[in-house]
Amino acid sequence: MGTSARSTVKPTIVLIHGLWLTPRSWEGWIDRYQKAGYKVLAPPWLKGLRLTTVVDHYERIIRKLDTPVILMGHSFGGLIVQLLVDRGLGEAGVVIDSAQSAGVPVLPFSTVRATFSVLGNPFTFNKAVSLTPSQFNYAFTNELDPVESRKVYDRLAIPGSARILWDGAFSLLNPKAPSKVNYGKNDRAPLLFIAGGSDHLVPASINKANVRKYAKSNAVTAYREFPGRTHHTVGQAGWEQVADFALSWALENARYQVTADEVQAAFAPTPMRVEQDRPEARL
Repeated sequence: MGTSARSTVKPTIVLIHGLWLTPRSWEGWIDRYQKAGYKVLAPPWLKGLRLTTVVDHYERIIRKLDTPVILMGHSFGGLIVQLLVDRGLGEAGVVIDSAQSAGVPVLPFSTVRATFSVLGNPFTFNKAVSLTPSQFNYAFTNELDPVESRKVYDRLAIPGSARILWDGAFSLLNPKAPSKVNYGKNDRAPLLFIAGGSDHLVPASINKANVRKYAKSNAVTAYREFPGRTHHTVGQAGWEQVADFALSWALENARYQVTADEVQAAFAPTPMRVEQDRPEARL
């Protein structure tokens, strides 16, 4: 059931990973949400394809589900969630360190540095490109020393589609790029942006600019920034706080009916802990 429905049926949670990673990056979240009684799907991307084709792939999966769906995506997976929500899918969407959708012309230096191995070489356009361990350490795991970062790299990192990264780069100044969304859409699912205060690949400034684009819509758009969290936030120490906040927000704001007891029960017997940082801002 990919579209809105008033229901107390427990939703399915669909987790979408980002570029240079696999669904294994969600392993802690999958286990945590399953133990809370949720069905969790974390399908891999299709290989060697463009952004629109990858989004189509996830849409087909979601439309086959017979329960309400909560969508969560990390990095380019966050952009995919934005595009799926724009297509009318999901009861709530959570995007974590999300690549920006079309027409968000913000490009911090750290993003340029983190992606330069691909975007600095036009011959990568149709290739799958790997980050080196040191590049991964800068882009994803800058909270770790090189030795600890290498352990994460060896476990999670894979080559990424340069074509999809180029699609994202071309969208910065092109509002009609494949990553375009209707920012003024009023009947879409509620959307939460989660940013990391120490993210090099997608700094919080990108997410803030993306959120401002949605100001035209009457639909719920929210922003939460966790200081000290990097692009590895879904696996970084303390990821449980981010995962619990994401699910709690999604349940409380989902388009289908949910009770306060259901929100509280989602985390029993483990109480939800949320970092004492800046409050979410609804736009």
